[in-house]
Amino acid sequence: MLVQTRIASATSLIIRLASYFFLRWALFPPVPPLVFALLAVNIPSFVLSHRAEPQYEIVKGPEFVVMDTIAEAKDGDAVFQEEDVDITATVTVQQRPHKILRTLLLGFPSPSKLLSLLAVLTNILLALLITDRVYSEHAITGKDLSFVRIGYVSDSSAKFLIREPDQAKMPLTLEIRLRDRQPPFDTPMWEVAGGVRWTDNTTDYTAVLDVPLRHPMQHVYEWRTSNNHSGEFTAAPKAGQAPSLHDGNFTFVATSCMLSRVPYDPRDHPLAIPGTRHLAKVLPTLGAQFMLFLGDFIYVDVPRWWGKSVSDYRQKYRQVYASPDWNPIAQNLSWIHVLDDHEIANDWSEKQTGIYHAAVDPYHHYHTSANPPLARQAGASGLMRGPRAGATYFEFSQGPASFFMLDTRSYRSSNKLPFDSTNKTMLGAEQLADFLAFLRRPEPRGIKWKIVASSVPFTKNWRINTRDTWGGFLVERQIILEAMWDAGLQGTGVVILSGDRHEFGATKFPPPAVNESSPSGTQPRWPASVTVHEFSASPLSQFYSPIPSYFQSGDTDIKLKYIYRGNSKFGAITILPSAEGDSSAIAKNDGSIATGTSRLHYRLFINGEEAWDTTLESPKAITGPKAKPQSFWSKLLG
Repeated sequence: MLVQTRIASATSLIIRLASYFFLRWALFPPVPPLVFALLAVNIPSFVLSHRAEPQYEIVKGPEFVVMDTIAEAKDGDAVFQEEDVDITATVTVQQRPHKILRTLLLGFPSPSKLLSLLAVLTNILLALLITDRVYSEHAITGKDLSFVRIGYVSDSSAKFLIREPDQAKMPLTLEIRLRDRQPPFDTPMWEVAGGVRWTDNTTDYTAVLDVPLRHPMQHVYEWRTSNNHSGEFTAAPKAGQAPSLHDGNFTFVATSCMLSRVPYDPRDHPLAIPGTRHLAKVLPTLGAQFMLFLGDFIYVDVPRWWGKSVSDYRQKYRQVYASPDWNPIAQNLSWIHVLDDHEIANDWSEKQTGIYHAAVDPYHHYHTSANPPLARQAGASGLMRGPRAGATYFEFSQGPASFFMLDTRSYRSSNKLPFDSTNKTMLGAEQLADFLAFLRRPEPRGIKWKIVASSVPFTKNWRINTRDTWGGFLVERQIILEAMWDAGLQGTGVVILSGDRHEFGATKFPPPAVNESSPSGTQPRWPASVTVHEFSASPLSQFYSPIPSYFQSGDTDIKLKYIYRGNSKFGAITILPSAEGDSSAIAKNDGSIATGTSRLHYRLFINGEEAWDTTLESPKAITGPKAKPQSFWSKLLG
């Protein structure tokens, strides 16, 4: 085989494998320039190969090599003569076979001009598809985009994020009315709930309206704006009270990681988000209160990092909101957000330096501004005070649960520090103090769950890039685990929701069976009922790992379920009405009292179909000898 043929064959094979990987699996940024460079080599090598390779091959003939010109060549016998030697030899030749499948599938050169041409055209087509995926999305700037989305909704107010660059439509007004009010009540009337006088480029033409809800009961509201946007939302139940809708069930959904056109389909809109279509199909059946989105709402560095300025980051947010698949999942659903790395840069761990400030500019305008309240500051005495100025982590309570939304990027130490370094922090000193105070705070009657939102997994069982997860911050993780187990003593179950890994993993974190510090070594510090659970589900629409990467090692992080396949994964979390009732209490032999419990039902959906579920029960509150928190950090804080 000639060198040209080898080069043409090798470049074709790599082009096809790389294109398949890029278009159907993962938008790995180095692939497009590799394919374009290989194509520049592939086309001339194909031409040279076809011109240099003989069209016929010898099937049968003498052992010596015939050097003279063939007098007549065709399939069958040919006669060769040496001019100076009286030797005549007859050999059999035939046209080289056309290996059609090898040429069309792998792109190897063929004696057939038509097949070789088709092979080259296929390689060019693949390069054009990659070009479409990389460049067509970027061509949509979204500068004229107008939209309204629902942010955080409580029992007394609802936030609306508005983007309107057209000042001719200003001032803008928003109206609401009850949707679920039926006769014999009065016909619901539209009421002006707020307005925006103008927008400008300082906030990328966005504004937030905080609309008061004047009806004390939980209702479904319709809303509309003067710039022709409309939808509906559901008011939240008051903290500690069961919802009056959906048979008393309190449901929300959680996931992370969303990127357009994965897997690639040339028929899709340049901003299509395939995985969201699965969510749109399931949402009407859930009665969800809100979407808890756990980060990687944009991928600023995928499939290509176009720039690192504020305008580059803003464009990425506008592209998501301009997607034709956005309204079906958000027009009638509250979305609240956690920050992760791809809103800044992959595996970000440089604290508030470099590109961070350019990256968080649109994050604050598009997400922070419409999020729940900032977390309350922990005072020196352990009492809760006002919100900490400039914080990027959030806290709220609704119905049967309290929520803490962590920022695991803005304050973290470098990922490169040792896993067990005592100076390494994921949260920073202030956020850690506020978070521990949240965990230690007794909840009012009716709240049975503390839900913790973390952009990265809490478990250390993911063995690829573990140091970017809580597995790389083991000292701080242990402090938090002890505080979570202490929360269980108060009758509050702790559930961690995370994403990032493009896989699903359910993990439990049981307390140590024996208190090693006890003189007898036999008294447990915490009962098994305070076990913490984590559900890590992602992506909503992205690639998934074709190779398992979650493996249990040891007895601290116990695997419950692991599923790595699926381009779209999200969880639906439903807190069910308590079977025992909040007023129930059980006397224990040691003089302590355990109160009633609550059930939490987690359902995993993969590509729009329910794939797995489990039900947890909150621990019974213990008062008396075992109720006192015994961890070092609990004592230190209070």
